[in-house]
Parts: sequence; C-alpha cells; structure tokens
Amino acid sequence: MPTELADMPVLGSDAELDTPLVFSALPSNVAGPIEERLAQAGHIVCSNASNYRMQPDVPLLIPEVNPEHLALIDVQRKQRGWAGAIVTNPNCTSTPVTMAFRPILDAFGISKAIIVSMQALSGAGYPGVSSYDAGDNVIPYIGGEEPKVEQEPQKMLGRLEGEQILPASFVTSAHCNRVPVLEGHLECVSVALERPASVDEVISVVRQFRGQPQERQLPSAPPEPLIVRHENDRPQSRRDRDAGHGMATVVGRIRPCPILNLRFVVLAHNTIRGAAGGSVLNAELMVSEGYLG
Repeated sequence: MPTELADMPVLGSDAELDTPLVFSALPSNVAGPIEERLAQAGHIVCSNASNYRMQPDVPLLIPEVNPEHLALIDVQRKQRGWAGAIVTNPNCTSTPVTMAFRPILDAFGISKAIIVSMQALSGAGYPGVSSYDAGDNVIPYIGGEEPKVEQEPQKMLGRLEGEQILPASFVTSAHCNRVPVLEGHLECVSVALERPASVDEVISVVRQFRGQPQERQLPSAPPEPLIVRHENDRPQSRRDRDAGHGMATVVGRIRPCPILNLRFVVLAHNTIRGAAGGSVLNAELMVSEGYLG
C-alpha cells in the first residue's frame, strides 16, 4: 500500500460521506445497492462495476468517444428521483476496441466485426487465476466477458436522441481468452466497412483522432488517444501498454482482410485505461462540464 494512503480511515459501505464524488471499484455482486444508495444521497458515483452499464438512463462513458452521453445524468435524476447520479466506465476489453472503432465508424461506417481478445491476468482481479491454470496455458473462456464485448460498444457508439440512446447498428462476434500476461489487453479485430476505404485512409483517420479530453487538456488525458504503430510486430503488451502513461490505445497491423474489409490489432492497459484511469478521466470530464462545480 502506498505510504501516503496507509493512514486513511476505512469506512463501512453504509457510511455517510461528505464529498460530491465517489469512485466505486466494488465487485458487481455487491456494487448495485451501495452505488444506488450513494446516488440517492446526492453523490456522483464513477463506477467501474458492470451493474448499471447497460441501463438506458446511465452513461456508459469513454470521454473521447461519447461525451454527449453525459446528458443522461439529467434523465437519470428525473426518472429515478436521485440527487446524485451513476456514471459507468466500460469493460476493460470493450474500451480499446471502442476507442479504435470511433473514428473508423464516423468516417466509413461499420456493419459487422469479429474480435478475438488476449486478456491479461490482472483482469481477473486478486487473487485471479491460479498459477497452474495460468502458466504455459491459454484459457479460451472468461465468464460473462463475451456478451459485454458484443454489446457495450454499440451503446457507447450510439446516438443520443432526446432522452435515449439509439445503439450503433453493427453486430459483433467476440472470442475472449485469458493469456499469461500481467497487464494489457490485446485484441485482433476484423471489420466490415459500409463505405470503401484504403489502408492509408484508415490510418489517417485513426492517427488524427482527438476528443474533448485532448481539446480541453484534461489532466489524465493522453495527448494522442490513439497511437498508430507501423512495425509488423506491434503493438505488444509489454512494450506498448504504458503508452500515454497507460491511458493511450495503441493500434497496429492495419491491413486488408480477405473475408471482411479491414483488420488490425489494438492494445490498452486494462487496469489503467480500462479501469481506474478511465473512471478518473470520466470525473475530469464531468468537472469540465460543470457537473461537479
């Protein structure tokens, strides 16, 4: 434990808190009622849990991808009678692929996608996967993971109309695997585009992509949210997961796909960008939008 945190008091989950902002990294089997109590009491909860992600009035937020979805906070408060709100960040595997999809979808459209993940051991939490299961092995199943990867990007990339989100219409097939890497989720992706595009055109829109966090120079925002690597063997988990202090998404091997139109590899740090850092950046965006004074 960091020494600067060691003397901080640990309170019960039913404690009254004197703060407008709460970060929740609770397990999903207990997070729901605790986060709801805090939102009712007037706190804005930045949640890393999955309980409320797909609720229609709860923002599922990546600040570069869908900052306009913060408008759901007002809908949520009106419908639920809460003084506060719950804002979620996505699954750590949904995060990098959704970041990569944003500029591609906007420029060329996407009709379908296939995603094969190679997910780090840290994504399983502590104590995680046993050493006998993890070492010299790949586990081709992570409970509950594939539905999240197949559904969450559509919500984040959807269009806010009035008080609801119209999800993006493309379909996804996901295969999620646990691999013996400590940090960094790497995904191999193939997509079918709605409009023709050359590899150079795709590289250009991905490299040029910027969002509100970069425009507003939010403290945790990486200057380049999407970094394009041109080497044949990059990105790699150990070499590239800390790009942008762990907050950047690295894209490489952008090339034609003989079955769909386009394929690439994408990598992000699962416990920084995909979890704690994502929640912090969500809070920074809400501060810049005036939700936290």
